[in-house]
Amino acid sequence: MIKSLHISNYALISQIDIEFCDGLNIITGETGAGKSVMLGALGLLLGGRADMRVVRDSSRKSVIEAVADISTVPGIAEAFSANAVEATPDGICILRRELLPGGRSRAFINDSPVNLQALKAVALRLIDIHSQHQNLLLADPEYQLSIIDSLADNGELRARYSTAYTTYRRTLKAYTDMRELLRRSAADAEYLGFQLEQLDAMNLRPGEQQELEEERDLLANATAIKRHIQGALSPLCDDDSCAIDALSEAAAHCRSLADMIDSAEALAARLDSARLEIQDIAESLSQLDSRVQGDPQMLDAVEERLSALYSLEVKHHADSVEQLIAIREDLRSKLAALEGGDDTLARLELEARKAKKEAMLLARELSDTRREAAAAFADELTARAMPLGMKNLRCEVSFSAGKLMPSGLDLIEFRFAFNKNQTPLPIGGTASGGEISRLMLCIKSIVAEHMQLPTVVFDEVDTGVSGDVASRMADMMLALAGRMQVVSITHLPAVAARGQAHFKVYKQDTEHSTETHIGRLSEDERVGEIALMLSGSSDDPAALAAARSLLSR
Repeated sequence: MIKSLHISNYALISQIDIEFCDGLNIITGETGAGKSVMLGALGLLLGGRADMRVVRDSSRKSVIEAVADISTVPGIAEAFSANAVEATPDGICILRRELLPGGRSRAFINDSPVNLQALKAVALRLIDIHSQHQNLLLADPEYQLSIIDSLADNGELRARYSTAYTTYRRTLKAYTDMRELLRRSAADAEYLGFQLEQLDAMNLRPGEQQELEEERDLLANATAIKRHIQGALSPLCDDDSCAIDALSEAAAHCRSLADMIDSAEALAARLDSARLEIQDIAESLSQLDSRVQGDPQMLDAVEERLSALYSLEVKHHADSVEQLIAIREDLRSKLAALEGGDDTLARLELEARKAKKEAMLLARELSDTRREAAAAFADELTARAMPLGMKNLRCEVSFSAGKLMPSGLDLIEFRFAFNKNQTPLPIGGTASGGEISRLMLCIKSIVAEHMQLPTVVFDEVDTGVSGDVASRMADMMLALAGRMQVVSITHLPAVAARGQAHFKVYKQDTEHSTETHIGRLSEDERVGEIALMLSGSSDDPAALAAARSLLSR
């Protein structure tokens, strides 16, 4: 359950702190006071998209933080482990979302930074928010299927099916791709063989192009290269002025000085080192000189080879010899596959059939669990909805078999009849807004109880109802609050009077701005608030008496 909620620098909220209680928590307030703003902030803890326009002061960060008691939440340890979150020893979980100046967003669990997916995975184990727009989901087949799946408790089975379905789609694609390749094989094989012969005839080797380009540059500039090499060698080892001999002579004189000057030996060693380095340079220049040959025929051969390589690269859209080699091996593999194509196709078909059979078995098992859960769901939904002014309600979950899909074989549809002798029809064309609200309250209560969610938030789920039906919806929320924490945003006095804690959201003007606040009402304040909801006046005697009567229940 949520113990407390902190929101700061968010929309009209400068800062609010709410401490919720066990059971049924009521939030009331005038339209526009900021109730939806609070829900938007809470939605950020469930992984909602961050809209930086809601940050009140863009120079400061906005913080939304909830402290929850998770000591009795089923499956929370697994959620922590799967998302690498460390639990606290006191059974408390702190969820925090920060919207930072500059447009960035950060998420934390127990003060440790996490990604948004981890925050969402953990938060969805703790809180379920039902807002008014979710009533539209009741007509969505995917949402209907998610309800049945949650009640069927087939998460592990659905994960196995998902793996099997992915395998089936992969093997089916491999089979269809190979079949299409073989269909074109007669024309392709001849052309692929011609391309492969061309590449094989070139005897390509890695690094060849770079070596040829370097050799071409040497051959094309042989005269100039030799002139510069000789110019470099001449002062190093020419008979008339040889730097190597001069360094040897200088080193000999320094060694003679060593008997008289201690440092002369070190100088001799340095001269020997310089002589060896220059001698090595001279040898390298001599080797380079021997490589450079002014041979026009050799230059023509290199140019011809490079031209052939360049032509192949253009033809095959390659940038290097290495890419040509990769293309050559790919052609070889394709031809080998074509040669044994029939055998390969038969093997791939067998694999696809086997994968489909395994996926089909799991899909049918999944369907069985759904049909069983759907029957129980229809009965339970009818039993809960009938006291809410729908005494003639009939509910059916229609199944039709489709092809294998990521969700299985099932196409389902919720159908309802609200009157006698009426054929059950899809919800979209048969129910009023009030009826949909009541159905969603019943559905949410069934799902929340089954999943053992610690906290459920209802945002004006009682819209469109009044009188005895409103009182019965209030009783249902109160009964639900006996098993979990319920937070209900409402405009109905009958619902507001049932709460164990009552909070009022209101706006207040300051010198420079308008701010949203929330406060917990005392018993006397609750009487005035409910009287206000009943009559529009908090001091009308009749309304006050009616408010006390509602609270006394």
